[in-house]
Amino acid sequence: MAAAPVSVPRMKLGSQGLEVSAQGLGCMGMSAFYGPPKPEPDMIKLIHHAVAAGVTFLDTSDVYGPHTNEILLGKALQGGVREKVELATKFGISFADGKREIRGDPAYVRAACEGSLKRLGVDCVDLYYQHRIDKRVPIEVTMGELKKLVEEGKIKYIGLSEASASTIRRAHAIHPITAVQLEWSLWSRDAEEDLIPTCRELGIGIVAYSPLGRGFLSSGAKLVDSLSEQDFRKYLPRFQPGNLDKNAQIFERVNAMAARKGCTPSQLALAWVHHQGNDVCPIPGTTKIENFNQNVGALSVKLTPDEMAELESYAAEGEVVGDRYPQMANTWKDSETPPLSSWTSE
Repeated sequence: MAAAPVSVPRMKLGSQGLEVSAQGLGCMGMSAFYGPPKPEPDMIKLIHHAVAAGVTFLDTSDVYGPHTNEILLGKALQGGVREKVELATKFGISFADGKREIRGDPAYVRAACEGSLKRLGVDCVDLYYQHRIDKRVPIEVTMGELKKLVEEGKIKYIGLSEASASTIRRAHAIHPITAVQLEWSLWSRDAEEDLIPTCRELGIGIVAYSPLGRGFLSSGAKLVDSLSEQDFRKYLPRFQPGNLDKNAQIFERVNAMAARKGCTPSQLALAWVHHQGNDVCPIPGTTKIENFNQNVGALSVKLTPDEMAELESYAAEGEVVGDRYPQMANTWKDSETPPLSSWTSE
């Protein structure tokens, strides 16, 4: 298997000192939500390949599986690999008595952290995100416990995922937030109105999940035909008949522009995210080494301001049909009762 052809630069994520590869690797799909778990030896080989290629920022969560993705990463990190990577995981979605709930109470935060450290086989996590915000617990209380975990050396940096601008500000006042993870891609741009400016004002790094539109910007409508019944993407509004037909036109335009530029549509879509600024780190996920190599190739795709504007016109407001999640789940940031479907977000 040929090595990834592009050297991966490093970047400062946020203003607190964390340095990561300019592109990360989202690990969720290896174990959960995107169909059946993939063979463990293949996924460990992929992770090792990514690290060797210079993609050292690995993203997981205790909810992926649950727990099985962290266990997978724990195995992949053995033999000296841990020292070469920046490891990010998340807490906040509890599976107790067969029921899912969002939790941010201090006892849960601490127990979740201890569980993740054990499964990952590490003493410290580089970046620890609150995966979803518990409206029942003031963010200041949750942050207070996270601050203690930093002081104890169990986590180095704190992040938030899918948080509102006001929550980000309140959390940052208790302890600096290093990164906010949010969905940002050519066809998911609602974060640009409020969240991105807030992060930039506060010196918080931006981690873009699903930068390829959950694979849609790689292969278009034919992606849906390949999804198993266990793949939660089958139930996303944008992938439903009718919506899919209209959204397919966006992909076809991206694909045509990619052909003109001599790259793949996924490389073009990823390059668009990279061109948003040097404070943005996309974390595309994959389960295939060849797709990983292609994603890394996006780092060498250069876009002019005119090309950026052209790309954005393809997925302008009103062009993308369907919400990010079922049940209008894209409106539930920080809400008390998010729909279950939205908890599988990355």
